Amino acid sequence: MKIAAFTIEGNGTFAQDVPAFAAALAAAGADIVLVPGTSRARRSMPAAAMRAGAAIDTNVVDVTVDGDKATVQRWAYRQRILTAFSRAAQPWVIVTDPALFADICAKLGVAAAPMPAGAPAETRTKVNGVVAAGTGGESTIRPDSPLLFVAGAGWTKKQADGATHLDEAAATITGFLAKSGASLGSSKSLVDMPEAAKAFSFMSHMNQVGQTGATPRHAKGLSTCCHGEEPHVVGWRFVNDRRAVNLDANCGWAQGKADVLYVADAFAVMKKVNELLS
Repeated sequence: MKIAAFTIEGNGTFAQDVPAFAAALAAAGADIVLVPGTSRARRSMPAAAMRAGAAIDTNVVDVTVDGDKATVQRWAYRQRILTAFSRAAQPWVIVTDPALFADICAKLGVAAAPMPAGAPAETRTKVNGVVAAGTGGESTIRPDSPLLFVAGAGWTKKQADGATHLDEAAATITGFLAKSGASLGSSKSLVDMPEAAKAFSFMSHMNQVGQTGATPRHAKGLSTCCHGEEPHVVGWRFVNDRRAVNLDANCGWAQGKADVLYVADAFAVMKKVNELLS
């Protein structure tokens, strides 16, 4: 069984990527093609696989090969059931969880090569560039970032001086996002808080993780001022390195849900982090 693996990085348009990806699949001549589930791959690879006459499955978390048979694992029913299945169709494009792509390639002994770029497609639309989606500025949702930074309602609470510091909290959070390139997540309590909406205008319900069934797939996660309740932590099932900053040593994160818990003031910790990143 021949297995090929391609990394897909950078930006590209659907019209340009589909024929390029399809040509790469055909040229590889492989029975199985592995690609990481980046936003670019998820957008264009299904259409490319159809054009190349290949079967495709996404959100795969593990791949095993026994002789001429490959078996993949994928979560179902909102990550409550782990399924395992095989396909007879070849070629078979397997889109893995982005954080697990390198591990799966290493396990199968496959070296990943960059996906060949295609020639610009002829369309009536001229593409001047690719701009991150967002409201009034740069998007805080970055699916391909290796780090997820989650802010909780504690950022809006009264601090040691008895006052709230919403503007300082917003500046600290956005400063960290700009310097680290992290993706922003939020607890439900924070995005539902009307008094914080003005200062936290960079955040919406699209940032919420956990209780909506959203399951981020970043390699690392840092939670600040969150209590770590079970519904919220369930959304972190694919995050391998979990860290949290909370003043309460008995918060939910301390109950075996975080790999490392920093019992400290998130304002002070993140201010120091931003200084170190400058």
